Amino acid sequence: MKGFIFSRFDPSENKQSPFEKLLDIFTQLLTYTSGDVAEALQWLTELDKEYQLSNNEYGIGDFIQDLKDKGYLRENEETGGLNITGKTEQTIRKRALEEIFGKLKKSSIGDHNIRKSGMGDELNAETRPYAFGDALEQIDMTASIRNAQINHGIEAFSMQQDDLEIRETDFKTQTSTALMIDISHSMILYGEDRITPAKKVAMALSELITTRYQKDTLDIIVFGNDAWQIEIKDLPYLQVGPYHTNTVAGLELAMDILRRRRNPNKQIFMITDGKPTCLKQGKQYYKNSFGLDRKILNRTLNLAAQCKKLKIPITTFMVATDPWLQQFVKEFTETNNGKAFFSGTDKLGQFLFYDFESGKRKKL
Repeated sequence: MKGFIFSRFDPSENKQSPFEKLLDIFTQLLTYTSGDVAEALQWLTELDKEYQLSNNEYGIGDFIQDLKDKGYLRENEETGGLNITGKTEQTIRKRALEEIFGKLKKSSIGDHNIRKSGMGDELNAETRPYAFGDALEQIDMTASIRNAQINHGIEAFSMQQDDLEIRETDFKTQTSTALMIDISHSMILYGEDRITPAKKVAMALSELITTRYQKDTLDIIVFGNDAWQIEIKDLPYLQVGPYHTNTVAGLELAMDILRRRRNPNKQIFMITDGKPTCLKQGKQYYKNSFGLDRKILNRTLNLAAQCKKLKIPITTFMVATDPWLQQFVKEFTETNNGKAFFSGTDKLGQFLFYDFESGKRKKL
């Protein structure tokens, strides 16, 4: 006979091992150093000196050896240095997901609710009386038997159509998301690191989609003077450059990618900290960093309008709260009929997760 055995809780059993504690810190440092193992280990050594992260039984040298033995690091035969492996990249994404979105449990093939009940593929808590045409698998047998007992009694048990209760189900849908990340130089200016939170959000979102929403697609685009697509595995190494902000190039690439996606529901998330300051004309770049240049803004707004026609909403996450930028973001958002969040760096992940999960996007 199966049963449960209860014992006194011992908090020491849930404590992390020295390796796991150091791994938590090390993966955070890798995010800040854009995957530079040597720099991350140097920072870890300095932190160990100040905060005694290791002890006499388990030192930083032991940790480095364990990283190699467990497949987190590999030696570069050409340079003699150390590189992170695919296992480390996945670990960084998982820890970003836990940090930003909370410890989400994996579901079965997960998709987004469109808040419409009917003959869908996931049960919800609502029930209703049986109606002609309802599928047999929708019948809530427990509730129906209870109704029959109440209506007809236990001794002369019988079940009629009026006793049947239907458990509502939710339709599910697939979504294709293009995530645009601004890598212009301003993302590390003014004493604030804005690129690291953007990377963490991208890694967490990619891990969420690949594990929980497996029918969804996520394409990641970075944009500076130009725009190009990167792979999920490239995220830990992402760095800003001496670039202006060519939002037009990023939107054009996102639209081109989403056109090829067969999912009926498409959206763009754009993480940026400033105004568009650049666009490409042929082989030349037109740049203006000093103000809201109407020539650049008109091209940007035209693309926002095109996305609206294509039913591609754009959600802008402005990781800066400069009041003079709000008018442009408002105009851009109204043109697209999208959404905008002035989130700062600390709330970026929460806002993006809420918007991704809310299911308030337009669905077909």
